[in-house]
Amino acid sequence: MRHALLGSHLTAALLIAATPAFAAPSPSDPLGSVMWEALRDQYFADATVVFDDKVKVTAPTSAEDTRAVPLSVDATALGQVVEMLAIADLNPFPLILRYHPGTAAPYIATRIKIQQATAVRGAARTADGVWHVSGVVVDAAGGGCSAPPVSYAQKDWADHVGEVQARLWPADADGVARLRLRIRHPNDTGLVDGIPAFFVETLTVQAQTPGGPSELARIDSLEPVSENPVYSLDVRPPPDAKALVLRGRDNQGGEIDAVIPMPPPGARPAMTLRPTDPLRSVGQ
Repeated sequence: MRHALLGSHLTAALLIAATPAFAAPSPSDPLGSVMWEALRDQYFADATVVFDDKVKVTAPTSAEDTRAVPLSVDATALGQVVEMLAIADLNPFPLILRYHPGTAAPYIATRIKIQQATAVRGAARTADGVWHVSGVVVDAAGGGCSAPPVSYAQKDWADHVGEVQARLWPADADGVARLRLRIRHPNDTGLVDGIPAFFVETLTVQAQTPGGPSELARIDSLEPVSENPVYSLDVRPPPDAKALVLRGRDNQGGEIDAVIPMPPPGARPAMTLRPTDPLRSVGQ
């Protein structure tokens, strides 16, 4: 009998050991979005996901202009962040952007298009592979993603595509400098019949130093970013940086290129334009 009992316990132990481990269930969505489970699988796959108030998502509770809804995602409370996402659950294209902060602070602000009332989320991946997610619900009358860009009503709009305006504030005591960018671009989603998608796809911020360029941050942007996209970043230029360089492209191969001089300590932020001479600036 004793041998039989030992054999049955051993068999049960072997069966338990041979049973594959199941992934932890997805946490319940505090925003109650019907799209959460599908979006979780699509953008986070098998990674651990936690809802975390340390990720601060700021957006209006009601959108005044669904073509340009202000949004910021601040994950500085998490410390070191490898990657950030912004998502609008019920948009035709839910993924708004991916931000790779590099040496910059894990903070980004922009303006987005919203097609209808939706949960808008920010997510930050820390070095341990965990995604920290938070969000808000934005009410909206709708149509922001399918409205044609206003730029197309201007006869010379094509002559100004890719022009950059930028302001760079002097670095604070921690070496963090606020950078604000505006890029002339229709950022068309392609949802209007007969008009192909035409939007800024990648942007890289580099520091121009005597030893060569060094990347500070990268944005992979998508259709839901608003027309004439605006970004605010908190970058950390090296002490020997002479200027910041913005380089990027749109989905049709158009290039974006601008040089932003470093302001001296205590100076007012100057607006830098991208003319034929990218070092020309105004407002100094």
